Amino acid sequence: MLATDYEFIRDTVYRYSPINLGPDKHDLVTARLGKRLRATGATTITDYCQLLRQPESRDEIGQLIDVISTNHTYFFREDSPFDAMRSIILPDLVRRRATQSWPRLRVWSAACSSGEEPYSIGIELAEYFPRGAEWSWQIEATDISSRILAKASAGIYPEDTIKRLPTGFAKRYFQECLGPQEGLYRVRPAIRQNVNFRQLNLLEGPSPFDQPFHFIVCRNVMIYFDRATQTELIERLKRLLVPGGYLPAGHSESLSGIDHKLKMIR
Repeated sequence: MLATDYEFIRDTVYRYSPINLGPDKHDLVTARLGKRLRATGATTITDYCQLLRQPESRDEIGQLIDVISTNHTYFFREDSPFDAMRSIILPDLVRRRATQSWPRLRVWSAACSSGEEPYSIGIELAEYFPRGAEWSWQIEATDISSRILAKASAGIYPEDTIKRLPTGFAKRYFQECLGPQEGLYRVRPAIRQNVNFRQLNLLEGPSPFDQPFHFIVCRNVMIYFDRATQTELIERLKRLLVPGGYLPAGHSESLSGIDHKLKMIR
């Protein structure tokens, strides 16, 4: 890829999404653009850039953002946030609920990708609050990619993915598909009905939510943003937390250097 083409792709992605592609992403971008070249019939990346410059290219820009977005995830990715839910977050929220008007526990998976994260959170909540428990829960799950959200909303995953779940979870929370989908597994309705998926650019426009969240999971997202964008994102997330709410971040992410006024728990 020519340096000028890469800079154009970088600028376009940054203009329409929070993703800041560094100079070290050249090979990754080149590989992922192959799919869009084949789909559009463009012969070279230079031709593809010319396509993006056309006035009617907005739909293709959305496809570009979609293919650039990293969607690598799996069920119960990283142990620490789920351990924190069990040992710190949920016990504290249950204790404080006695003096609060919290009819429902509200959670936001802010970059949900193909759904493994919000469904993992849902399974964890179902374990903590068994059926018939007094406190119900709702998860809002958002992502910038419409393509990946379609997969997440369907809640269907291959058998090798389900096998990685903790013992007993596959049988309790997934049902085996039949017919043409044989060999695949779908998240059971008891979990799916409490997870609402919607497309959202985290930094574009006003928040679509009219109620705050008890905790917001925004993991492995900020590593793709520059410091100014990280600061803006944290401010937006803070405004959507209940007082004393929680914000788990990814293990490779740090809020150092950001004036966030949040208290580090661990």
